Amino acid sequence: MARSAQGASSRGSLLHALETSLSPLVGVSCLWALAMGMDGGIHTEYFLLGLAVFALTYPGPSRLTLSAQATFVDLLLSWGTTMGLLFAAGWVTGYVRIFPLDVILTWLAVTPVVDFAAWMLLRWKAPTLVRLQGPSERALVVGMNHQGLALASNLAATRFNNIEVVGFVDDRSRERLGAGDRFTLLGRFDHLVEVINSQRINLIYISLPMASQPRILKILDDLKDTTVSIYFVPDMFVTDLIQSKPTVLCGVPVISVCDTPFHGINGALKRGSDVVLSSFILLALAPVLLAIAAAVKLGSPGPVIFKQRRYGQDGEEIVVYKFRSMTVAEDGPEVRQAQRDDKRITALGAVLRKTSLDELPQFINVLQGRMSIVGPRPHAVAHNELYRKLIKGYMVRHKVRPGITGWAQVNGFRGETDTLEKMEGRIERDLDYLRNWSLKLDVLIILKTIRLVFRDQQAY
Repeated sequence: MARSAQGASSRGSLLHALETSLSPLVGVSCLWALAMGMDGGIHTEYFLLGLAVFALTYPGPSRLTLSAQATFVDLLLSWGTTMGLLFAAGWVTGYVRIFPLDVILTWLAVTPVVDFAAWMLLRWKAPTLVRLQGPSERALVVGMNHQGLALASNLAATRFNNIEVVGFVDDRSRERLGAGDRFTLLGRFDHLVEVINSQRINLIYISLPMASQPRILKILDDLKDTTVSIYFVPDMFVTDLIQSKPTVLCGVPVISVCDTPFHGINGALKRGSDVVLSSFILLALAPVLLAIAAAVKLGSPGPVIFKQRRYGQDGEEIVVYKFRSMTVAEDGPEVRQAQRDDKRITALGAVLRKTSLDELPQFINVLQGRMSIVGPRPHAVAHNELYRKLIKGYMVRHKVRPGITGWAQVNGFRGETDTLEKMEGRIERDLDYLRNWSLKLDVLIILKTIRLVFRDQQAY
């Protein structure tokens, strides 16, 4: 799921500029071309709409390393998200009525097709563009360890960068390193400046553990006598990085190691989309909700709504709502997960759980601000207390609001987690979601969930 971010330092400035601006320019160009062909010219409203599209979509993500199918799906999701925001803003302000419907619908349909063709053309010509920018930059990796070898291997494998990995320096011998002979070991750390000068090195990637601080400081001091560009390849000895990014706090540079993706505009987009979608769903499905409530009440003794304590954002306890699907309502220190052919599940409950209709009251939790439509699924408090002791990083998933559906659920981890391995798999997908969140990813998860409801065999 994770997509590596490769910028100008690896792509070359021209190719990087094309990657970040291609989709925004295609969206604007299609709009203005249709305005000229179908509405007599680029009038003020089209000009302003084009600027809004560019502002919403720039900078675009890198898609050169994706497959053709993944590229097309990614473009559809990105374009659908952009148009959804534009239509919502146009409907609220009334500006949507000033554009001819045929122009807008044509623009909606044509743009992703043209964008896909543009990306396929860029992928075809990208190696040529890289070569046109001059000779490759020569790189040296300091530290022949796991992350250093991974970086060198990835750089060597892609056709879309202008970096040549000349070799490594390390104090250990090749026999001690056990790294094979794919890459050249050019010398020891003490010979670093000599290697740089003799091999005409442009880029240095320091791949040493942060525990080697004195050695790193010595290397950085030696490199002050050169003109190379220096990058640090961090190891993961502290923790898995979640939303890591540099910032400045009161004039002091700091780097986040584990953070929520929902700061600033991202938080506003996430919460806004939750409120709008959950309100629409509750209003549209009100008759269904009333019918299910009546069926649950008449079908078996007990309350209509099952309430259970679960952990929400920041590990705070919340109460989650579901239509009752069992003859019991467990919420104590021990909670047994539902199993196949579970005798506690009512006949109606089996249908509700299979179709996920029992989850519908959780849209009320979303409006309350306790949950989100998409996020890590909340577990019962008893299960949290058990698994936080068994799985490293388990509580990190609570950096965000829990969701009605999530990345784990659409990737095979829906339903019972009857082994530790299954729960570990679910948690890893939850952390993937935190690492890679975007509004586009939320849309993809919702679409996958809708399809899963009609095909899944794991819910019971």
